[in-house]
Amino acid sequence: MTALKMILRVSLAFMVFGSSAMAGSLLDKPAPQFTAKNQDGVEFSLSSRLGQGYTVLFFYPKAGTPGCTKQACAFRDSVKVIRDKGAVVYGISADDVAAQKKFHDEHKMTFDLLSDADAKIIKSYQVKMPVISMAKRQTFILDDKLIIRRHFEDVDPALDAKNVAKAIDELKAQSPTQKVAPAASPEAAPTPKPKKK
Repeated sequence: MTALKMILRVSLAFMVFGSSAMAGSLLDKPAPQFTAKNQDGVEFSLSSRLGQGYTVLFFYPKAGTPGCTKQACAFRDSVKVIRDKGAVVYGISADDVAAQKKFHDEHKMTFDLLSDADAKIIKSYQVKMPVISMAKRQTFILDDKLIIRRHFEDVDPALDAKNVAKAIDELKAQSPTQKVAPAASPEAAPTPKPKKK
């Protein structure tokens, strides 16, 4: 029993304090690519977001638990504001599709919850808890080129969505070109001048 308590304490300490060397290693780098099923069993590929504005990936430990419910519901309540800023939100955990479906429906989520039952995505984003196959509560913001521009480690479940909205405003101010999607409408493209003979 003493050994188990020691493992749990070490795991909890790692969850809270994390690894500073590992945490910053993905910032300003291409986001790890993945394909995962959402709560309805429909496959989503991160690559489909290329050129489509900002992408928010929030990782949470377990569907239906108090902190995760608070975090996901805060995104649900703020999703229109975040979408109006040109971003799409996805929640990710190691729960299976059925658990994500139950969580999604029970709390009337208005964005996709992605199942990472084998924890491959969680590992690739370096957010796996030690010992157990669950994600730490961390959030990433990707730009339209799928480069990680923000990484929130010490996430407050109630304030995560608000902090994400604020960070997107900051990113847009720093990178005005992000406001125009690469596949701009024909009206946005300058009219070529005729060549002189």
